[in-house]
Amino acid sequence: MTLAQLGPRICIIGPSNSGKSTLAAAISQQQHIPLTHLDQLYHQPHSNWVPRPTHEFLALHDAAIEADRWIMEGNYSVSMPQRLDRATGIIVMEISTALSLTRYLRRCLFEPGHIGSLEGSQDSIKWSMIKHLLIATPKNRKRYQQLYLDWNGPKVLLNGARDLQRIYKEWRLIRPARSA
Repeated sequence: MTLAQLGPRICIIGPSNSGKSTLAAAISQQQHIPLTHLDQLYHQPHSNWVPRPTHEFLALHDAAIEADRWIMEGNYSVSMPQRLDRATGIIVMEISTALSLTRYLRRCLFEPGHIGSLEGSQDSIKWSMIKHLLIATPKNRKRYQQLYLDWNGPKVLLNGARDLQRIYKEWRLIRPARSA
């Protein structure tokens, strides 16, 4: 599957800390397609990752998907159906729980201002996120795998870090610098 075959509205879905934000930024940069990080729509800026009221998030989300061209990374099942209805292609990412947890800890401890981070917020290790990675993520993986199987349009499955590295080379993507 070529990047062009995914079309002008691409959803990137997968576990937390799987590389969705960086891949989305690389595609956006190369293809000159606007990028939306769903974490930034879902959470209030300048907060410690405090969610917006659901109706506000959905209004922001629904306005973003009305555009003709976009890359959107993130999950948020409450908005997934309408996003997939507008998408022209999907990328589903898969990495191990151990790698996801390692990336989360590295991000919090050593990578302030990572791509897709919340404006005015500093990441810190949160037990709720560790719990999410260890308990919710394995269940979500099954849902993402089923979504991939059910999707009738252009799609790419990146099954692990090696697949992710391969796709960067195949699509001639350049990893963008962190935002801070």
